[in-house]
Amino acid sequence: MTKVAIIGAGPCGLSMLRAFQQSEVKGENIPEIVCFEKQKDWGGLWNYSWRTGSDEYGDPVPNSMYRYLWSNGPKECLEFADYSFDEHFGQPIPSFPPREVLYDYILGRAKKADVKKYIRFNTAVTNVVYNDNQFEITSLNKEKNINSKEKFDYLVVATGHFSVPYIPEYKGMNSFPGRILHGHDFRDAEEFRDKNVVVLGSSYSAEDIALQCYKYGANSVTIGYRNNAMGFKWPNGMKEVHYLDKLEGNTATFKDGHTQNIDALILCSGYLHYFPFLDESLKLKTGNRLYPPNLYKGVVWKDNHKLFYLGMQDQFHTFNMFDCQAWFARDIIMDKIKMPNDSEIEKDINEWVEKEQKLEDPIQMIDFQTEYTKDLYSASNYPKIDFELIRKHFKDWEHHKEEDIMTYRNKSFSSPVTGTVAPLHHTPWAEAMDDSMETFLKAK
Repeated sequence: MTKVAIIGAGPCGLSMLRAFQQSEVKGENIPEIVCFEKQKDWGGLWNYSWRTGSDEYGDPVPNSMYRYLWSNGPKECLEFADYSFDEHFGQPIPSFPPREVLYDYILGRAKKADVKKYIRFNTAVTNVVYNDNQFEITSLNKEKNINSKEKFDYLVVATGHFSVPYIPEYKGMNSFPGRILHGHDFRDAEEFRDKNVVVLGSSYSAEDIALQCYKYGANSVTIGYRNNAMGFKWPNGMKEVHYLDKLEGNTATFKDGHTQNIDALILCSGYLHYFPFLDESLKLKTGNRLYPPNLYKGVVWKDNHKLFYLGMQDQFHTFNMFDCQAWFARDIIMDKIKMPNDSEIEKDINEWVEKEQKLEDPIQMIDFQTEYTKDLYSASNYPKIDFELIRKHFKDWEHHKEEDIMTYRNKSFSSPVTGTVAPLHHTPWAEAMDDSMETFLKAK
């Protein structure tokens, strides 16, 4: 029997398991599947832990999830086509839920599909080589400290790329008397109450961590951007300045001449695509971009069509895009989709990469990733979902953020699966200090 290894039981890995389970429900013979998960529980990034640095076994903590995180995009844009929010919660819920609610939703589908039986928890993949048309995978059961070797016909890398932080060096860091951390180790905005905080970055993590610090009582929040400012209408107490030049004691000096006395420096400088367990010939090497090179349809390793990567893109679309990738990978593994020849593969990759290089703003990026996701969607039997509505929602969301970065989470969107219009949350986001699922779902 064909054997498939999946590394990671976060949203991407669970999408892969759900894709196979859907085929099995339809009466098809599916391969033998093993999913390796180095954490003790499933959910990947959404699995909150207080830990930073090392876990209980001495391995680096992969999680970058923090308390008080709320979805920074409409939940309707990440909804599973085969498992609506209405179905999971038994009622319509607001468009911007906190982490615990989204985590419950992710696991709800996985539990319904009964895919936990395929997952080996506390099991880290330590080495992968490809010989004689098979992947030889070495894994470590961290709980029992036992190494194992197995051979598989196909490999799906579903580890995500928000686990290993990129940490730049700035002059004066060694002598800075305050707190320095990467967003990967950020856990609780309450830590920065009454503090003067600098957040370095111009991505979604910088935006949200800065807002979290402001919301939970930081005295001031200064965002230092390297290339382009986010440019939102920040509330009093928040501002953007150009690029940190140096630290001298508690004083931060920026390239535009701005100086500020600060207590903490939070680096939102992004993450590395990091696959130390893979042989060099199998390893994806890329920055954070909408279309990673060397992947056919953003999924299949061009030099080995038995190797698949899920969720390696910079992302607007998330869960339903991961699903479309997983359905596509499944159909190649189960010989429902035939791979084209090498020249056609190269041509397809180059076309997408060239399109990406011409993108100039978020609206064009949304269009690009929507078209990419629709391309995958059209190649499989993924259930019906309205990607054109999702495209519109993303663009409206960008407009709402430009109007007021503090209130965009108070908006309502309609489901691309059920058509249900989300109710407004009982408490404006800026005033909602309790992020528990119980409080979020409670009627006012």
